[in-house]
Amino acid sequence: MAGIWLPRGRSADAAAVANATLTLAPDANALHELGWAQSATGQSRQALASYEWALTLYREAGDRAKEASILSSIGLVHHNLGDWRRALAYYEQALPIRREVGASRLGEAVTLNNIGLVHSNLGDWEQALTYYEQALQIEREEGADGVEEAATLNNIGSVYDKRGDPALALAYHEEALPIRREVGDRPGEATTLHNIGSVHDKLGDRALALAYYEQALPIRREVGDRAGEATTLNNIGTVYDKLGDRALALAYYEQALPIMREVGDRAARAITLSNIAAIHFEQQDFAAAKGSLDEVLVVVRGVGDRKAEATASANMAVLLLEMARVNDAIEFQRRAVALAELTSHPALDQMRALLVQLQPTQKG
Repeated sequence: MAGIWLPRGRSADAAAVANATLTLAPDANALHELGWAQSATGQSRQALASYEWALTLYREAGDRAKEASILSSIGLVHHNLGDWRRALAYYEQALPIRREVGASRLGEAVTLNNIGLVHSNLGDWEQALTYYEQALQIEREEGADGVEEAATLNNIGSVYDKRGDPALALAYHEEALPIRREVGDRPGEATTLHNIGSVHDKLGDRALALAYYEQALPIRREVGDRAGEATTLNNIGTVYDKLGDRALALAYYEQALPIMREVGDRAARAITLSNIAAIHFEQQDFAAAKGSLDEVLVVVRGVGDRKAEATASANMAVLLLEMARVNDAIEFQRRAVALAELTSHPALDQMRALLVQLQPTQKG
């Protein structure tokens, strides 16, 4: 019965019905739906526990179709936590089962889409497009209700945005938006509004970017998308930062940060902390800047993001120089260069140049 709420984004109602079912006996479907509701409201750790229990029950029952679905759901939680490689491992378990059982080609398209998302986040955009285009073809062949097709169009737009093709990015997002509105996909509508805002920000149209973000934010709050709310708050802060209003930027970042901690979105938390650190650095509040950068380093090391760790280490080196801690700065810069070499960091030459300048100043 809980399943009737899932297409409408009524996560609290779905959770209540699922919990009521579970008071009677362990039920894999109720656990799956409870996990969905928990994930939708930012309770990632609780969602994983519900999903893992459901996975055990589905496997015991030999329900391969449901096993594939739950594997995909577990992957999505890890994805939302910023652990993309673990997410990919679950998606890649789900995909061959989806194809084997052949019960729903649309389920296969969902998993293809999710794999594309991971490759996009890892910067492998050509691979991401390959998976998205497979998903889109299935969705159109199967006559999907529009929700899945719009999600894929949105994701393709995001890849073109990251590749530096804003015109093509906008074309895909603007194709997705009316579909999402037509089918009543409010969470998806908010995502696409946010993404259109992001493209306009990159094009330098701050006012239009804010207009789209400010449409996305109340919808994200309405549907209980806490992780999305935090991302939009961060991006509004970024726009005000670029406009030179650092006090307002900081206010938005500081609204976003506790939500990111609450939902466990470590990748996003590292970005917002870096933004906060940069403002404190500009304000010459070096102690506050260091506190934020210390936390960034803990987070990016935790998720194994070596490129982000290289950036944070280089920033820490510059900060420590301002604090007259030359030897510590050199150690951080050495670490930054080593990581940058491993990850083909775009700022590698700049990092090496600073290290060369610093080394003669090292104190014995």
